[in-house]
Amino acid sequence: MLFRRRHPPSWSERVRIWLWPRRSWPRSARYVLYRLRRLRATPHAIALGCACGAFASFTPYLGVHFILAGVLAWITRGSIIASAFGTFVGNPLTFPFIWIAAYQLGNWVLGETAAINVLYLSDSLLNKSFDKIWPLLKPMTVGGVPLGILAGTIVYFIVKKASESYQRKSRKRRLAGTRTAQV
Repeated sequence: MLFRRRHPPSWSERVRIWLWPRRSWPRSARYVLYRLRRLRATPHAIALGCACGAFASFTPYLGVHFILAGVLAWITRGSIIASAFGTFVGNPLTFPFIWIAAYQLGNWVLGETAAINVLYLSDSLLNKSFDKIWPLLKPMTVGGVPLGILAGTIVYFIVKKASESYQRKSRKRRLAGTRTAQV
């Protein structure tokens, strides 16, 4: 192959790069923004997809954020690719804040006290794991929905405005290029 690596990365290197980018976080963020700009969809579809991804990031169900965001984008007719990029709202730096806020808000909405019981690693955790974890997941789910809607709304308007602006500038550049080529 023309662009294949000479030495493929090991499993441990892939995990390290997934947790900490090879170059830097700002460069990785710029790459995501460039990819968002190049999507071929309406600004509404791109923004709606990103909003679905941001909403999915506020749910406590790790491992299904991409799937949930994709399904929500498909249902709302948003961009599924943009929904994957929207899930980057939830990352290792923001997850602790999201989880604490969702847990506190969920307890407030449910009228419960915010006392986290310690999970003991024993046979009962393996046998009745859902029963042990549900008191933690229930308030996080209830609190994550309004926070996710708020985050999704904010992301929608920011991404829609940026996408409209980029597409307008791109259209002007293309038109200016075709006019000079015709002369």
